[in-house]
Amino acid sequence: MLELSRGSCLHIVSIALGGCLKAEPVRYGITEDTGGHIAYVLGEMQALSERADVDHAEIVTRLFDEPALDPVHAQPREAITPKLSITRIDSGNRAYLSKEALAADRKAFTEALISELRGRSRLPDVIHAHFADAADVAAKVEKALGIPFIYTAHSLGRDKQDVMGLSGTGHSARIAEETRAIERAAAIVGSSRDECERQIPSYTDTAVCKTYRIPPGILVASANDEAVCSASALIAPFLRDPTRPIVLAVARPVAKKNLATLVEAFGMSNDLRTRCNLVILAGVREGPQTQSGEQNAVMHGLFAAIDRHGLYGSVAYPKSHTREDVDGLYRLAAESGGVFVNPALMEPYGLTLVEAASYGLPVVATRNGGPIDIIGELKHGLLIDPTSPADLAGAIGRIIDDRELWQTFSRNGQANSQAMNWDAYADAFVSVARAVCETSPAQAERNFDSLLVSDIDNTLTGCPEGAGRFASFVHRSPGFAFAVATGRSLTEARRLIREWSLPEPVAWITSVGSEIYHRTSNGLEPDTDFASLVAEGWDANRVEDICATVPGLEPQAVYEQRPFKRSYFAASHAVAEAVRHALRLKGVAARVIYSHGRLLDVLPLRAGKGAAMAFLGRKLDIEAARIFAAGDSGNDEDMLTVCQNAILVGNHSDELAGLRSQPNVYVARRSHGSGALEGVLAHRRQRRRSAVRLQGAA
Repeated sequence: MLELSRGSCLHIVSIALGGCLKAEPVRYGITEDTGGHIAYVLGEMQALSERADVDHAEIVTRLFDEPALDPVHAQPREAITPKLSITRIDSGNRAYLSKEALAADRKAFTEALISELRGRSRLPDVIHAHFADAADVAAKVEKALGIPFIYTAHSLGRDKQDVMGLSGTGHSARIAEETRAIERAAAIVGSSRDECERQIPSYTDTAVCKTYRIPPGILVASANDEAVCSASALIAPFLRDPTRPIVLAVARPVAKKNLATLVEAFGMSNDLRTRCNLVILAGVREGPQTQSGEQNAVMHGLFAAIDRHGLYGSVAYPKSHTREDVDGLYRLAAESGGVFVNPALMEPYGLTLVEAASYGLPVVATRNGGPIDIIGELKHGLLIDPTSPADLAGAIGRIIDDRELWQTFSRNGQANSQAMNWDAYADAFVSVARAVCETSPAQAERNFDSLLVSDIDNTLTGCPEGAGRFASFVHRSPGFAFAVATGRSLTEARRLIREWSLPEPVAWITSVGSEIYHRTSNGLEPDTDFASLVAEGWDANRVEDICATVPGLEPQAVYEQRPFKRSYFAASHAVAEAVRHALRLKGVAARVIYSHGRLLDVLPLRAGKGAAMAFLGRKLDIEAARIFAAGDSGNDEDMLTVCQNAILVGNHSDELAGLRSQPNVYVARRSHGSGALEGVLAHRRQRRRSAVRLQGAA
């Protein structure tokens, strides 16, 4: 293995094998595999290349010689900017290969890549592998040269298998390869909570400890009048009345994108047919020779549906388009009072939904996968069952008919999408890459004399200055152990800690005190002893059955349901009492926690933030008198009640009003991180004064 000399600036390599990868403009959809991951790689690497702490951002892909797909793919190197380039590796096979055919070429590609890297004066610091085939290449490069790799799946086979009913040897081999990629990678990056907290952990339980959620960015909305005119000219030949509201879809013509159901929904709705235009950008069609059998079959299905419903004159399906045309259509659809639609059977993320939001264009999207997160965060559209044309048509019609709803979704999308940019992605990715490249083991097994267990949301976060003061205190207090206790999952808790530049906790109490993870020299590891303790007497299925009988309860998203937690939306405190009564009536011993006026969690009796805090204190051998707890809301109540040194930050919610007068509780004047720090210092002063009084009495 070669010895790697690492500088302060990173050299990052992204490997993507499939599709036509080149500098923009890219003809998305020119082949079945030239899709969203190409935009992801280009956006990611452009943002990384612009950072002062990145020496070079290098994209590595296959070299092939197919003039119809652009002669640039036969060039070994394409310099995009001084710090951003594409390196194309010649495997000896210069034909363009589809995703299915790439496996046979991989061994030769890998050997050629390793040979090329061996000839360099400096090796890359880290590799970012896109899809499992690139992860397999990266694993072999790591074995030969010692370069660690990060894995992004983009689209996992197990969910496709479940949603689309796929089977067979080929699909089983794909799932096996994805499993190996997840197991071998130093870190895993996912875009959505569904991907990070449900899909990836379904391969192996331990994956959650090295999975990071980093939402990709988008190109800033920039369609000028010229782009709008070009987009209008692109669709005008298809439409009788181009002034109608536009129902827009942008997707590759593959079965999983479910475009035929969109046409069926549009065709079966007399209201949509008479009031709107349907515009579908389904890749670039430049003749059958550039399209796969699946692409041709999908397009023939669309044409058949258009013909069957007699939609000619109200449906546009241009055979080619540019990136500027797409931007122009987003703006044109928004100006027409239209809707963007993603009807995919399964969508791992859904970057086009964020792009539409940036133009103020409301969306209707599949409820399967990443759109749950995107619409939940941006609040700019509706989720639908992608197998139901009636559900799809109803959601489109509802947004177009209700102008107040349309305006609300439009404003929300434009405002909330601003935070989803490639610079934010690059910030997060570099922090993960540096952690992966760190050669010295984490300082984990240390002796501590004190422990603070704190909530995150609105306790430590909410004020950047306060978060900074709190972080400085922890960094300069080596004997002070900091742990978090949050209702969030581990993945989301880590994201918040990273985004607020808070210190890395020695332990993570997550999912309302039902899980504990420890920082060790091998990375994060779950506390199996605590899991065994809380598992005693817990029957999640029975809890679900009982809760299903209580009116006013709505289950939260599937990824919120943890092994020792069942989570719901509850209409009122009375509903929480009804859940407690129903569980007692059935003889089920469980803890019911109601917070924020709408969130209800059911936990094992031995779980909860208070129980987890006490367990952690014993594990770290810290006496109860030296444990502090800080919080702001109802799901912190049990922890604040039992802690001798409890802290209510100044911005605490009224649901904790009953704790204000308790002798163990310090009510901070300051809010957020400053309030948590104020409470720690106040309790310390009080303990010192008490010690002085005891000495004086003696």
